[in-house]
Amino acid sequence: MKSLQAFKAIRRDLNAVVKHDPATRNKLEAALCSSGFHALVMYRFSHFLYVHRYFLFARILSGLTRFFTGIEIHPGATIGHGVFIDHGSGVVIGETAEVGNNVIIYQGVTLGGTGKDKGKRHPTIDDDVMICSGAKVLGPFTVGRGAKIGAGSIVLSEVPPNATVVGVPGRIVRIAGKRVDTSCTDDLCQALPDPVEEDIESVAQRLCELEHKVAQLEKDRK
Repeated sequence: MKSLQAFKAIRRDLNAVVKHDPATRNKLEAALCSSGFHALVMYRFSHFLYVHRYFLFARILSGLTRFFTGIEIHPGATIGHGVFIDHGSGVVIGETAEVGNNVIIYQGVTLGGTGKDKGKRHPTIDDDVMICSGAKVLGPFTVGRGAKIGAGSIVLSEVPPNATVVGVPGRIVRIAGKRVDTSCTDDLCQALPDPVEEDIESVAQRLCELEHKVAQLEKDRK
């Protein structure tokens, strides 16, 4: 039964590549050329070995997968179906990480720990989450369903469902219902706000207000 579930998950992973990768024309090309798909297939087998307590063989297979794909998935991690790892290189998924269904992960993403926790020390990624290039999600907390993690963000705390997180450290800049770019209609739109630009604009606005007050005071003195 578990092997049947694994093959169903592989089929859904293959469908996810075709669905989300515009450079992939068909399932055959996805099966032969997608390193993310290859890593997930090998993870399914290494995870099967891991849960049956063949720990050494599971780790060896995981190491070979990293060598050939550049993607490191610990065989103890739990990964749902329909997951898409795009361009894959540098992706790291830790032992106690849990990844839900229909999650999109871009290159350079780390689902890791902070080094301080015992037991469950890696994040739980709920369904339909998108994690953009270079993002680091560190610690035993949950990233809620439908959330989006911006490129290069470092997330160290809980993320509510349908939130958008950007920056270092990551901060929530949008929650359900508020679009970043009104011209974007895709549910997985990658248009994200720039928190540094927003801070600069806030400082500039405050400076203008202060200059106006100083000018008014000088005028009153005359």
